[in-house]
Amino acid sequence: MADNNLFGIIGLGRFGLALAEGLKNNEKTIIAIDKDPSKLTPLKTTVNQLLTLQELSRESLRDAGIAECGTVVVCIGKDIEANILATLNAIELGVPRVFAKAISDDHSRILEKIGAKVINPEIEMGTKLAKTLSAKLTLDVLPIGEDFSIIEIQSNERYAGQTVQELNFRQKFNVNIVAIVRAGKAHGNIGPATKLEKDDILVLSGNNKHISDFETKNSK
Repeated sequence: MADNNLFGIIGLGRFGLALAEGLKNNEKTIIAIDKDPSKLTPLKTTVNQLLTLQELSRESLRDAGIAECGTVVVCIGKDIEANILATLNAIELGVPRVFAKAISDDHSRILEKIGAKVINPEIEMGTKLAKTLSAKLTLDVLPIGEDFSIIEIQSNERYAGQTVQELNFRQKFNVNIVAIVRAGKAHGNIGPATKLEKDDILVLSGNNKHISDFETKNSK
């Protein structure tokens, strides 16, 4: 029987890393998979089940524990063949909820036909635009379930020079900083002494209401 508290993440680019950090901060159990072992390094102190797989066959995913997951998110981007294969195999293993990242309309249609829930910025743009317009510094929104999201948001310049501990977003807004994107590179090892810089992009996770409250405060 699938464990609803167990999440599989296949592909650990910036998107997959932020998702893993966000779910871990919300006390979810995670199986993180990538073919490149260096992509697993930022998660080695927070996620226990880190696996390097060179192929994404049904058997290798079953052996990795994917069949036991309540939710799997395929975050592979440019390699469409690997993305579709991993998605199909997760579905055939009986995972109740399989999300997959799509990079084009045709890719989306294929994923939908095999039964995946598609994550596609172009298709979801209308929904995201409403949130973006109400909080001008918000760059992207990823809904995960009905009441939990991960957002990518431009840090307000007044936070520059302050540490994570000093800002204390968790206590003030009930949101977690799961990564900081600085000069185009994502940093997932965020500690209390980490200082924010002027042009940082923050990747935050939390309950939708709490995120909305933070967006309003951050945009002022």
